Amino acid sequence: MTLAKQANCGTAKRFDWLHLTLMTLVVVMITVVVTVWILQTYVFPTEFTPVVLDRGEQQVLDAKLEALDLDASGRLRAEKYSEQGAVRHLQFSEKELNALLASNTNLAQRMAINLSDDLISAKLLIPVDPDVPILGGKTLKVRAGVEVRYRNTRPVVIIKGVSLMGVPIPSAWLGGLKNIDLVNEFSAHPGFWKAFAEGVDNIQVRDGELNIQLKE
Repeated sequence: MTLAKQANCGTAKRFDWLHLTLMTLVVVMITVVVTVWILQTYVFPTEFTPVVLDRGEQQVLDAKLEALDLDASGRLRAEKYSEQGAVRHLQFSEKELNALLASNTNLAQRMAINLSDDLISAKLLIPVDPDVPILGGKTLKVRAGVEVRYRNTRPVVIIKGVSLMGVPIPSAWLGGLKNIDLVNEFSAHPGFWKAFAEGVDNIQVRDGELNIQLKE
């Protein structure tokens, strides 16, 4: 082999090794970035920002709580019982529900509710016990969706799914209740769902709003 060919061969090898090294570094960097993003988004998510109403919105919510015999802090008032003028129609916006979480519980930074047509969705951050291996002391993000509507003179409540860290949980792990109408399944027997079905005259979930009409 001539000196020129040997030099060209050496240059080509160095060139191939340089490209291979650069490609390896790029792959490693992309992997690290994606891993950090997944951990921050799904495994170690930050807390939610509590919803705060403006002055006018807070006055509207306070009026609704007043009609429900609740003061601004959510505590019951003692007074003589009467059903005269009693409220049987409950109406809350998505923002009001999240504001109630923010003002009355410690769930404000760990739970967020979304209302869309016939669907109530929720995000929940669940702290993991420090004694649990690997994820101990960390926070998991859980998402859930429940279909809620009124059909054929009775409420319909269907679990559409539950996801953990973005991964849908199999129906078998949910007791086989995914996509099952809980009212239809359990209201034939005494208990919560039977009482719930018999006490609700109408229920509607619309984009950003929840309406419930109770029976007498």
